[in-house]
Amino acid sequence: MKVVVFAGFSGAGKTTLLERLIALLRAGGQRVSVLKHAHHRFDIDQPGKDSWRHRQAGAFEVLIASDQRQALMREYGAVQEPDVHALLAQLSPQVDWVLVEGFKTAALPKIEVWREPEPGRGERAVRYPSDPLVLAVATDDPARLPEPPRQPVLDLDDPAGILQWMQDHAARFAYTPPSGAGAAPAQETHR
Repeated sequence: MKVVVFAGFSGAGKTTLLERLIALLRAGGQRVSVLKHAHHRFDIDQPGKDSWRHRQAGAFEVLIASDQRQALMREYGAVQEPDVHALLAQLSPQVDWVLVEGFKTAALPKIEVWREPEPGRGERAVRYPSDPLVLAVATDDPARLPEPPRQPVLDLDDPAGILQWMQDHAARFAYTPPSGAGAAPAQETHR
């Protein structure tokens, strides 16, 4: 599997770009998974539904499965930053690409997505000058980048071009888990 992180601030266009890349990859016969870093207390479950009620009652994990999909929710006993490699280990190894949204500090190859901030939002620090794992910068306006990148600049509005660049450099995105990574999270003792 090949893994690429799309790093950038909220509003830069990461989600829209991923939607387009997923559609292009699928149209090309590729299997795609997505790993997204979420903010603190997010919820995919609906209040009042059985799985929500089980989780509210204190279940450590709730696995919802149907004949078409499954979702696993796990409650951590204490606040902890998710380990991107342990999460990748939970995905199917049979996918061709894993597109990661967020996890900007992960030791994985990245494409930095940059768009000029809206008025009043302030400057946005960029990673590409100091992060050797940023392999390219995708932007809608290269002339407005805070500093000239040494990496290739990709047109944020040309997902087919970005995909072509990813495929041309696919070997750089081949994923090898670090030794010791991918271990299942420690099971908690519940009373």
